Amino acid sequence: MFYPLTVRDFLDRAEQVYPDRVAVVDEPDQPAPGLGSLTYRDMAALARAQAARLDRLGVPVGGRVAIVSQNSARLLTSFFGVSGWGRVLVPVNFRLTPPEIDYIVRHSGASVVYADPACAGVLDTLHVKHKFVLGGGTGDEELYLHDTAPEPWTAPDEGATASINYTSGTTARPKGVQLTHRNLWLNATVFGLHTTISDRDVYLHTLPMFHANGWGMPFGVTGVGGRHIVLRQIDGAEILRRVRDHGVTLMCAAPAVLNAVLDAAADWDGGIPGRDRVRIVCAGAPPPTRTIERVMGELGWEFIQIYGLTETSPLVTVNRSRAEWDDLSGSERARKLGRAGVPALGVRVTTDAEGEVLTASNHNLDGYWEQPEETAEAQEGGWFHTGDGGHVDDEGYLVISDRKKDVIISGGENVSSIEVEDVITSHPAVREVAVIGIPDEKWGELVTALVVADASGLTAEELTAHCRSRLAGFKCPKRVDFVESLPRTATGKLQKFKLREPFWNG
Repeated sequence: MFYPLTVRDFLDRAEQVYPDRVAVVDEPDQPAPGLGSLTYRDMAALARAQAARLDRLGVPVGGRVAIVSQNSARLLTSFFGVSGWGRVLVPVNFRLTPPEIDYIVRHSGASVVYADPACAGVLDTLHVKHKFVLGGGTGDEELYLHDTAPEPWTAPDEGATASINYTSGTTARPKGVQLTHRNLWLNATVFGLHTTISDRDVYLHTLPMFHANGWGMPFGVTGVGGRHIVLRQIDGAEILRRVRDHGVTLMCAAPAVLNAVLDAAADWDGGIPGRDRVRIVCAGAPPPTRTIERVMGELGWEFIQIYGLTETSPLVTVNRSRAEWDDLSGSERARKLGRAGVPALGVRVTTDAEGEVLTASNHNLDGYWEQPEETAEAQEGGWFHTGDGGHVDDEGYLVISDRKKDVIISGGENVSSIEVEDVITSHPAVREVAVIGIPDEKWGELVTALVVADASGLTAEELTAHCRSRLAGFKCPKRVDFVESLPRTATGKLQKFKLREPFWNG
């Protein structure tokens, strides 16, 4: 017997098994009234009401519905209210500019756009049939049609597109990644298996829900009956307070969020909340070894690293501490956890002759929306070509060396910016760093460090000497610039193309 896998399976189970359990605690501090605490019965009713409203608007199965919003219970419900009845959710990065959002809406062909009140101004720039503000004015009336059963999805198809997630735009125009119900279902369950989620988990949404559908946690945590705690804006002290007040056990985050929590912990009065209880899953960029060691030592939280991309739903590899490492020192375990990890269940990983990481799995995208040539190139040979450089070490762990375009070729030698960044970040005065190559007549590319430091008066000479004690000479930065901040995407990824641009223009 064949039964199609769809994202609604997760909510259907939660409603059946845990109807009266609190499903989600909405963000209390937002411009529109929050939804408060919702049970799984409430959440399922809202999803049905949203599907019924889309019926009334005439949005067909396969129709695209875009939503521009910070983390909220309304956005969380939309993963089911839109995709659960066969339509396609297009979650949009709320930090994008109006022209960028307009491009995504037009490119996806969305006929409905919902926007958080803080993003409501963007609606005036969009030419779509239906535009609504969530929770503002008549927003909720337009989002939910209560007391009306939605039309059934008569032929559920696990191969149908469930969401189109636009890449974060660290390079050029974002591409629309088509993820199917099968992609999302298997990613969520495999992710949940490796992170051991259960009905006892309290999940804090420190990760933007729009980013690769919150890595699948909105589905997985729902399916096991866990509790969602919505966090609208990242703040280290507020994360610690939510961990304390809600009994948080799990969260996902980019390295920048780890740093925010560590900074807040330094000024925290009393014991760190969640010690020996919280596990934090990190991805988006390889965090410095020192950061991993501090998470385990100073916070007492379990550190788990994954590697993935929007195109892989996102799970590719997992690195979680194992029994064989129990007797290692904190620094030794941190070094082992600094690798991208081993393939997740059902995932194949290899590298080609040029060192590019390739992966094949049930999580890989169906294609780039209306971009067949880009799809064929990315999936050449039956493998997804990640664009990342790396290797598999002697223990079978994938180690990411760099994005292909971020490898610096200096004096004919390849330099991994990630390796150099890890060493620079180990200096106690360094808060953040980005290492890039800039044009140079002698070296071809000059290894250049853009550094955010504390107020201790660190000099370029001191930092270069620190690097020389740990790196081969050709890898050490030939130039060090101190800057106030570094540009990042909403998910914490460094936008190195913005840093390189002034040096390479012309």
